Amino acid sequence: MTETRRELGFWTAVALVVGNMIGSGVFLLPASLAPYGGLGLGGWGVSAAGSVMLALVFARLARAHPAAGGPYAYTRRAFGDLFGFLVGWGYWISIWCANAALAVAFVGYLDPFVPSIVRARVPAALTAIAAVWLFAFVNARGVRTAGRVQVVTTVLKALPLAFVGLAGLVYFSPDVITTPASAGRPAAGGDLMAVVTLTLWAFLGLESATIPAGSVKDPDRVIPRATVVGTVAAAAIYVVSTVGVMALVPAQALATTTAPFADAARAIAGTLGAGVIAIGAAVSCLGALNGWTLMVGQLPMAMAADRLFPAFFGRRSGRGTPVAAFVVGGVMSTLLILTDLVQTVGAGGGGEERGLVTLFTRMILLSTLSTLVPYFFCSLAALVGRDGAPASPRGRGSSGATAVALLALVYAVVAIIGAGREVLQWGAALILAGLPVYFWIVRRRRVPAP
Repeated sequence: MTETRRELGFWTAVALVVGNMIGSGVFLLPASLAPYGGLGLGGWGVSAAGSVMLALVFARLARAHPAAGGPYAYTRRAFGDLFGFLVGWGYWISIWCANAALAVAFVGYLDPFVPSIVRARVPAALTAIAAVWLFAFVNARGVRTAGRVQVVTTVLKALPLAFVGLAGLVYFSPDVITTPASAGRPAAGGDLMAVVTLTLWAFLGLESATIPAGSVKDPDRVIPRATVVGTVAAAAIYVVSTVGVMALVPAQALATTTAPFADAARAIAGTLGAGVIAIGAAVSCLGALNGWTLMVGQLPMAMAADRLFPAFFGRRSGRGTPVAAFVVGGVMSTLLILTDLVQTVGAGGGGEERGLVTLFTRMILLSTLSTLVPYFFCSLAALVGRDGAPASPRGRGSSGATAVALLALVYAVVAIIGAGREVLQWGAALILAGLPVYFWIVRRRRVPAP
């Protein structure tokens, strides 16, 4: 077996975290948060604080046991093969579902430039599929190539967000947080929960640097630092850019727009500014697609090495990459996109409930809970002391680590509950569907199931 080359350094790992967190959703969030006024900023604060707690948990786990597979590896180490497999199974499915969604979102952001492609279902689907396979090819070329692409796309996506945010701060005044909702009624008790639920999606992916641990240089140092730095950097970009949009776009318009950052950029630099934001959004989707494609290969490769996934997922090319895993992930994402296309054409097309937005929503729904569940198990592992971390002398530092793990666990539980009944139902069905696969694998291994 070809040895995995350790080609991801600190800044590439940071770019992986930031790039996977900042995908397509952030470009719509200011409009979703507009009805809540200043409470929206409170939601960002709570989500950022909870995500930093999770980042610290993953930093501790990575420092104690920097194993490839990240959340899967930590869960398996703490709770055994069954729980490790179920977390890895759900997470793997969530990745190729999210990749399909990101490819579709990328096509949607091309509308200002090539509307004839975006608004025709077959060309739009084929363009999304081409994006999926482009990054499967990029990642199959090697971890170093994928890492370079990730650094470039992360910088390109962060620049327009930072520009809008900093420009908006020039015009900021306390009045901008007074929106129709906050002005028309007092804040309800459930409003904070609503905004936390909306903003927490933007932090999914903070664990990204932990998954390709076998390809990271000096992983016990680089992964913890990159996880924390990347999470804090993404949180800062989110908050500053949201405030900037609120300052540049009138509250009434912000509550109804479908392109808040484009509207904000238009207020600064006219049509040219809006076009730059559209390009930035498309690049953002591509950057996230590149990063998550790396994950769709690295995770099953780690599971195959533990004999908890079919062996061919662990086979590596001469470049040290799991080409078979990339191909399977690409095929699954392609089938999801084609399934929606076939259903749409079979229904005669038309219908506002169909199309790119519907597919994007469906894929995100399918992948959300499968990302939150690993947060719960990893926080629990750190809390009960089953993370493999050495005990500190005389308990020094243990109380702080316990407090962080407890806060992270509470945040994970709140996030899961806040996801809503539909997400819980889909997520539970998705994870439980892995049980037959697990017992089939255990039987083939001739190892008794726990």
